[in-house]
Amino acid sequence: MATNVQSTIEKYNKDKTRLMDILIDIQSEQGYIPNGTIAEIARELDISHADVEQTMSFYHFFSGTPTGKYAIYLNDSAVANMMGRQKVKETFEQETGIKFGEVTSDPAALINGRVFTNLTPFRAKEIIRDIKEGKTVEEMYTSVFGDGENSNELVRSMVQNNIRKIGPILNEDYTPGKVIKDKLTGMTPEEVINEVKKSNIRGRGGAGFPTGLKWEFCRKSKGEKKYIFCNADEGEPGTFKDRVIITERPKLLFEGMVIAGYAVGATEGIVYIRFEYTYLKKYLENILQGARDRNLLGKDIGGIKGFDFDIRLQFGAGAYVCGEESALIESAEGKRGEPRDRPPFPVEKGYLDQPTAVNNVETLCSVVKILQNGGEWYHSLGTKDSTGTKLLSISGDCKYPGVYEVEWGFSVKDVLDMVGTDEEDVQAVQVGGPSGTIIGPDDYNRKLCYTDLATGGSLIIIGKQRDILNDIVMNFTQFFIDESCGSCSTCRNITYLMKQKLEKILNARGIKQDIEDLVEWGKILRVSRCGLGQTACNPIVTSIRNFRHLYKGKIQKGKSFDSGFDLAESVKESCETSGRVPNLN
Repeated sequence: MATNVQSTIEKYNKDKTRLMDILIDIQSEQGYIPNGTIAEIARELDISHADVEQTMSFYHFFSGTPTGKYAIYLNDSAVANMMGRQKVKETFEQETGIKFGEVTSDPAALINGRVFTNLTPFRAKEIIRDIKEGKTVEEMYTSVFGDGENSNELVRSMVQNNIRKIGPILNEDYTPGKVIKDKLTGMTPEEVINEVKKSNIRGRGGAGFPTGLKWEFCRKSKGEKKYIFCNADEGEPGTFKDRVIITERPKLLFEGMVIAGYAVGATEGIVYIRFEYTYLKKYLENILQGARDRNLLGKDIGGIKGFDFDIRLQFGAGAYVCGEESALIESAEGKRGEPRDRPPFPVEKGYLDQPTAVNNVETLCSVVKILQNGGEWYHSLGTKDSTGTKLLSISGDCKYPGVYEVEWGFSVKDVLDMVGTDEEDVQAVQVGGPSGTIIGPDDYNRKLCYTDLATGGSLIIIGKQRDILNDIVMNFTQFFIDESCGSCSTCRNITYLMKQKLEKILNARGIKQDIEDLVEWGKILRVSRCGLGQTACNPIVTSIRNFRHLYKGKIQKGKSFDSGFDLAESVKESCETSGRVPNLN
């Protein structure tokens, strides 16, 4: 075991900034990271035991105790619950004889990094049967793989792309390397930036900062070396369009990173990918090597003397907060994914304190088409302030869930029509995932654009049969509690207090003031340091704004004061233990 650990550390040249890769490899090989291994890593990298342990303890997919031969992770998003997660969970627990979070003495079981889709209670029974028979995960996989590159020999995934609408970014009007060789070779970095600025493309990750301006800032910043980061963490529940791009258009993405590298003067690009997509690693590494072989990566790219640029993959280990660009950079440096104070911004001091441009997957793909067709062409798409197209991940209670590429300016009603859903059957639409806004029928004519309903790409359709407060708002609130890095006292404490207040209302013990308290606490929460904390109140606050009647229907009528203390509930456990029947009169 020590030999394997040693070889893993040597593989990354004893570079402490590659701690994430070292831990991921060891976790994959051994099933967990023993305390003795932590000590060995610390010694070899010349860092403290605490440095290794604090990084390891931050991420969901690292474990300090054995996880068993099979490790089963079950999606706990609101959409998964809408699609029958509870029955699948109960079947897994019944068939294995243990609860999630426990390890069976028998081989127990995403399963060992492989994605199993369309789970039903019957399929869960089949999986556990195969596990007990000692089958490998590959043997448990069906012979029917997903569409497109999901069936590639290096991928072999059950995942379906469900690309429902193709626009100018997703279309196949693209020859890999052609923009580099035909366009980039005849342009200066400044001309590339000006063309991107002319298109008025804004970041597709949600914040919407002008891409050309970001590149210009990064190019002008002083540093020994510059970096391009592609943010492919995609941890927002209900979002999956980046996964589809990485699977079906990786060459487009990598060419976009090359263009960005040329524009800002970077020599290295890093794709930060969420852990759940590790099944794509061999496939993506193979494509990167192919690009090197064709002089689309490496030295003097495309024949441009002195333009040296390469790309590597960096996988996360399960932390939603790493979708925030500075937390992502911290993670890529082998540390806890805690957001940095800003300023300075990453374009000034980012990865390894060097100027760094961080862009979303979709943004980087778009710039290839911008150089191919011109900034003016791209500017003609969408609206005046929201140019171009947007990829949407649409899920929930709709006939045709999947990925849709539309021009900015589409209304929510247009979206409902597009996915085959009768507006009369829809109770609400969650725009932008948990950090976004939940809207009702009165807002279905609102537009998807930066000046109205901005979104990173997720739309969840919520049918009238759903309990919005229990099924959606509570799930999202718990999600933010689980995913907070804990750095800010506001995010660490107020999210939990808001959940308790919400539970009080749902248990019919709330009063009118409790609703007002939630609104006011949400304002305090917005002073948190990063986007996670600043938007963690959104599930509750936006649902109060647009569905206040649901809250009013839960509170006690005509009661202006309630201590929140339930005497019967407080003594219930002790009475059950002692066998006594409480007399509360």
